[in-house]
Amino acid sequence: MEKGIVYLIGAGPGDAGLLTRRAYDVLQTADVVLYDSLVGDAILSLIPEGCRKIAVGKRAGNHLLPQEETNVLLLREALDGNRVVRLKGGDPFLFGRGGEELELLAENQVAFEVIPGVTSAIAVPAYNGIPVTHRDWASSVHIITAHRRAGKTEPIDYKALVKMGGTFVFLMGVRALPEICAGLLAAGMPAETSAAVLERGTTAAQRRVTATVQTLPEACEKARIGMPAIIVVGEVCRLSEEFAWAEKRPLAGEKILLMRPRHLIREFAGRLREKGAEVLEVPLIETRMIEPNPQLEAAFDSVSQYQWIVFTSPSGVRLFFEALAAHRQDLRSLMHCRIAVIGEGSRRELEKHGFIADFMPETYTGEALGRELCVYLQNRIGERQAEQEDKRTGAENADRAGNLRILIPRAKEGNPELVSCLKEFAVEDLPLYETVPLDSGILNLKELVQKGEITTAVFTSASMVRSFVRQMEGTELTGVRAACIGKQTAAAAEAAGMQIFIAEQAKLESLEKLILEMHTTHEHIERPL
Repeated sequence: MEKGIVYLIGAGPGDAGLLTRRAYDVLQTADVVLYDSLVGDAILSLIPEGCRKIAVGKRAGNHLLPQEETNVLLLREALDGNRVVRLKGGDPFLFGRGGEELELLAENQVAFEVIPGVTSAIAVPAYNGIPVTHRDWASSVHIITAHRRAGKTEPIDYKALVKMGGTFVFLMGVRALPEICAGLLAAGMPAETSAAVLERGTTAAQRRVTATVQTLPEACEKARIGMPAIIVVGEVCRLSEEFAWAEKRPLAGEKILLMRPRHLIREFAGRLREKGAEVLEVPLIETRMIEPNPQLEAAFDSVSQYQWIVFTSPSGVRLFFEALAAHRQDLRSLMHCRIAVIGEGSRRELEKHGFIADFMPETYTGEALGRELCVYLQNRIGERQAEQEDKRTGAENADRAGNLRILIPRAKEGNPELVSCLKEFAVEDLPLYETVPLDSGILNLKELVQKGEITTAVFTSASMVRSFVRQMEGTELTGVRAACIGKQTAAAAEAAGMQIFIAEQAKLESLEKLILEMHTTHEHIERPL
């Protein structure tokens, strides 16, 4: 069997936007991923569903798998011919034991690649407005690990550090903070030297405590600083208030759960991250084509008999054209058809296939689509009948509502109000795909909800709400703030006990506006159901 390859990837300090392009691309092709506890939730949510995922630790004092066993596991997976990703927080070669993990691979001639990551020693201070070097304050930066190898007690040479000067960044040292500060003071560092502890930097939960070397331990105890966190010592810490920027972004502090299929929300997730939110992309539903589908085959065989095709979702558009190609029919078979779409997302997806929508309702719901399209078609038929009457040719059968054939390829559990509104026409309601619930995968969503870490859950369909509720079985949901795209979705969330917030329009732009309102006002922004 041909050997596989191991990719040693640095995942950075937590913000998914700091994951390198190379790291993301490789991650999407992995057969198996071995990941640490320090990898951020937003990055864990990017691991593809199809690969195996193995948690291997580590947090201070708690290793799920001893390092030696992790090394052997990497080798075994690679010898089995897999593309193996070893995903580590920060940078794998900066106190990440990356060198140890490569030794066994090198001995066995297994191919590997190291993909550097953004280190927390630089990024976390930057996100807190602290430049680790500054021409007026520090011309050097020194990164020190305060975590010692088991059985080793070699001390930090505080005298050498103080003599060198500059900025000191201590990683994995929060538990030893009193000893670190005492050591620096004993080595001659002035007691009023500025210092900071930065907790969970680059994530929605980042916090900082700034003080002096003398007062920092007491200040952190009072603030109940937890882990992971880093310690920064140096006069550059005085700049944190002046240079602070991350918490000033519109959605700073928000940890937002997006559950729509990733290919449909990538741009939306990017816009939320741009505004400072930590975004978890966790698709909890999947659209699957119904197969076999004799009704669809029959519709394609007689597609020339339809005057209108109505799409109710981007997925419906995409899957319809995929099925059309699989049926070995090209786009010319639809040239006589007019096309209606439910909203902007469906319109954009339709344009990818070379078609411009003939009709789109003002309100992006199934009921509005049916109601407004019905009025539109009635008016068109009335105009044609009037023209024919003027010409004294008589109205033809095709101009009567009952003879106007409409094909609606959509989800199996589609909104019944759409068809009800179009009942005077010859409507064929065609189940094209079904929505299937998915597990949350690598992330423990229930734990995140129970801890109150997720500030907003975004729902774009009632089926998404049902899938989320299934994941949360046994969990109180009254604390969940649900940003909903429409009334049906909101009704499902409200029935589950969530706090509901409804976008003005059923489109992602309105959802984004709603989330900003929820963050800035902290009020219950409801729209009438």
